[in-house]
Amino acid sequence: MILLDALGDFLSNPAIAKATLPALWETIVMVGLSGIFTILLGLPLGVVLFVTKPGGMAEHRALNFVLSSIVVNITRSFPYAILMISLMPLAKLLVGTAIGPIAASISLTIGAIPFFARLVETALRDVPAGKLDAAHAMGSTRMQSIRKVLIPEAMPTLVDGVTTTLVTLVGYSTMAGLIGGGGLGRLAYNYGYQRFQPDVMIFLVVLIIVIVQIIQFAGERISKAVDHR
Repeated sequence: MILLDALGDFLSNPAIAKATLPALWETIVMVGLSGIFTILLGLPLGVVLFVTKPGGMAEHRALNFVLSSIVVNITRSFPYAILMISLMPLAKLLVGTAIGPIAASISLTIGAIPFFARLVETALRDVPAGKLDAAHAMGSTRMQSIRKVLIPEAMPTLVDGVTTTLVTLVGYSTMAGLIGGGGLGRLAYNYGYQRFQPDVMIFLVVLIIVIVQIIQFAGERISKAVDHR
């Protein structure tokens, strides 16, 4: 009943209703762009973390220490709001502005890459070592073992990692809206909080929950589809 009342109040305000679609699109842009680049950069980083670990197929302790303990761990330790503020000069250098969804995508990507790389590393650890040994025994190179054995065997878990990362990015994008990123977070803050309109806040929170549920549902279906174990 409260939700229906909030929806009615929300739709009765044409200014807010009109601003919702652009804000939704900005959120989709932020999550979409940062999600794509996070996967493109985080996947190889996670693979390198896995293969260079002590006892890995391409053990390199120094490289693994630098990537794992310095690059990944330190970046993951930064609260996202602080990270985004500190990366505003970089965003302005790259895209010409420090505000807006495109600029926010840069900090979202940098913040999410280490998170996703750890999920990739964990997923690869679950692949039975015997399958890699069998591939090596048949003459597969390291790269062939990674492409044809390691990643395909870990694909369901990798898809789950992508889903978790995208859901996390939705949450990060709302924080980005508070400091110039735009999207649903900015709309909720400007109208729901600053103007004391709880109906707006309730509706936008429900909308964000719906987005998360859609991502989670799609991720679970894809994970089951690629799971041939």
